[in-house]
Amino acid sequence: MKSARSARLVAAIGETAIFGDLAPETIAELARYASVLKFKRGDYIFRRGDPGTSLFGVVSGTVRMSSSSADGKSAVLNLIGAGQIFGEIAVLDGLGRTTDAIANVNCEIWRIERRNLMPLIRTEPALAVKFIDLLCARLRWTSEHLEQVILQGLATRLAHMIVKLAERNSRAGGALVVDMTQQSVSEMVGISRESANKVISVWAERKWVSVENRMLVILDAGALRNVAGLV
Repeated sequence: MKSARSARLVAAIGETAIFGDLAPETIAELARYASVLKFKRGDYIFRRGDPGTSLFGVVSGTVRMSSSSADGKSAVLNLIGAGQIFGEIAVLDGLGRTTDAIANVNCEIWRIERRNLMPLIRTEPALAVKFIDLLCARLRWTSEHLEQVILQGLATRLAHMIVKLAERNSRAGGALVVDMTQQSVSEMVGISRESANKVISVWAERKWVSVENRMLVILDAGALRNVAGLV
């Protein structure tokens, strides 16, 4: 039973994009300290201000990183899918969480406690470099998103975000899907839901996208990439 659990954790961590090319012994060491958790859609994995005691990685499902104000306004900051990690900032600096992390759908997640992770980072240079790479990627994502919000029009921003999210969280078989409601997508882009719905409805009429339950399915990635200025 224990060996099956260990093998599953090794596989899950090894399939994480940031850790995939680490030495097998390093992945095995990470897995030794990992545990698996399950969350239902809408469950909070952590809240803004909580202590950063754990690093998380998504095995299945998606996790919504969001923030809210005292007057009830909310903003979706990122969508973390299978093979990606989250919660690294508070783990690395030892301070509080910077956002809420909410299960966007039913999720399975692995967790490694900070007290076990930090000694590995200090003694494994390759692992430390991976976290530097991750932080740089996060900064690039944030800078690109800010540039879109400030400089680009509504349709361009919306297309850019949908394509980027779909490509990062593509499913087996190559389907490009965004597992988010139109409300969450609009919050992420910084526009009203009504405005987002109007644009998405036009795209649906043109057979560029389809709306299925809580998901956006991209039918013509080339058309959206053209709108987003990614071609």
